[in-house]
Amino acid sequence: MSKVNHAEVYGNFIGGSWRHSGQTFPVTNKYTGEVLAQVASASEADVSAAVGTALSTFQAKPLPVVERCEILLQAARLIGLSKERLATMIVRESGKVMKDALAEVDRAVQTFIASAEEAKRLAGKEIPLRGQPGNEHRIAFTMYSPVGVVCAITPFNFPLNLVAHKVAPAIAAGNSVVLKPAEAAPMTSMLLAGILQEAGLPNGFLNVVNGAGAEVGGYLLKDERIALFTFTGSPEVGRRIKNQTGIRKVVLELGNNSPNIVHVDAPDLAQAAKLCVARGFGNNGQACISVQRVYVHREIYDAFVRYAVEETKLLQAGDPESMQTDVGPMISIGAAERAESWIREAVNEGAEVAVGGTRSGALLQPTILVNATEGMKAVCEEIFAPVISIIAYDDFDQALKLANDSRYGLQAGVFTSNLQLAMKAARTLEFGGVIINDASSFRADIMPYGGFKDSGFGKEGPAYAVREMSEERIIVINL
Repeated sequence: MSKVNHAEVYGNFIGGSWRHSGQTFPVTNKYTGEVLAQVASASEADVSAAVGTALSTFQAKPLPVVERCEILLQAARLIGLSKERLATMIVRESGKVMKDALAEVDRAVQTFIASAEEAKRLAGKEIPLRGQPGNEHRIAFTMYSPVGVVCAITPFNFPLNLVAHKVAPAIAAGNSVVLKPAEAAPMTSMLLAGILQEAGLPNGFLNVVNGAGAEVGGYLLKDERIALFTFTGSPEVGRRIKNQTGIRKVVLELGNNSPNIVHVDAPDLAQAAKLCVARGFGNNGQACISVQRVYVHREIYDAFVRYAVEETKLLQAGDPESMQTDVGPMISIGAAERAESWIREAVNEGAEVAVGGTRSGALLQPTILVNATEGMKAVCEEIFAPVISIIAYDDFDQALKLANDSRYGLQAGVFTSNLQLAMKAARTLEFGGVIINDASSFRADIMPYGGFKDSGFGKEGPAYAVREMSEERIIVINL
């Protein structure tokens, strides 16, 4: 990267060097609106060069397992040493509050460590062919090999850890990577590229191209040299990727409108409300598994709403660089305006704003809607904003039905002291993750993470991602 008129200019990272094409786009501080940097928009030639470099590097310089592990562990160490710098960049380019950004850096360290460990654990198994008639003299086993070039397309809301969840497992599996970060928040990815280079990753194994998703993403989708696409984003873009990639491998982590069921026998009602508020408004409500729909048994509905409103009133919204701030700006004024319009629409349809509901620029105050109904956009679509809708139900089966009445299926939360009801929810809810006595947004970075329906398919989490990013083959020896 370089500086022009005191403003940083970021290029595209190809083959270990920064390339600056003719056109740039600005990246802004999401709270102040000031331009943080100009970023070079990748041309079709840049994208082709990035993919070609990734492929030639993969073919000519395969990384031994021990080297992959050592590089990833060194990268984890360097990420930890760069914690303040990375967190500040995350805050400024994404609007995430500082306390959440610092936690994201810590999580990224663990994601790299877990990926390093999985590099050594990726192994096949013996297939018991000798137990089949006529195969007494054959030995069979499976082994994994890297797919080749992985294209990682990442979102703005976790500009470090969601990049780590794609790049680190891809390297652990022995692949090379072309990374396309979100146009709204690409600079953390480029800091990470520098860290990986410093950690000893040979040039060409990670390449970063920037620009508008429709344009640069289109160039990537056309390139048949890419073996696998891993994407986190909207169902609409995910569907486009799936439709254009043919028989190539795809891992899609798309949207959600997370339901949380609070039953009459919840172990601690006040704690359930506190968790739903914290996990609904954390990350400014901009996470795929943020609490959005809360179904509360009618007997405890009023008490739950009271607890939730009290917790929400304690939150501080404002400057994300302050450690006292709990909720910062959304990714853009347009995103905040859209969420505000959905709140107004819900109110016009009969919902009530229990707390919040106001907006200043990109900063939307954390909002709770009560008396919401299923047809409201704030309930049935993914609002991706600091907005929670609380809805009463009469019996547990009804709550399960309401939770499943969605085109999404990523994660759900259930609060109950009844083990039978907990297991019924685990069997009945059509979601990739069912979290009992915690909110839907719980995620440990080593667990399998992925959804059903319009929430996508395939799994993240280092142990699972390295297998998604590998090819399993069968070896048969006739003795």
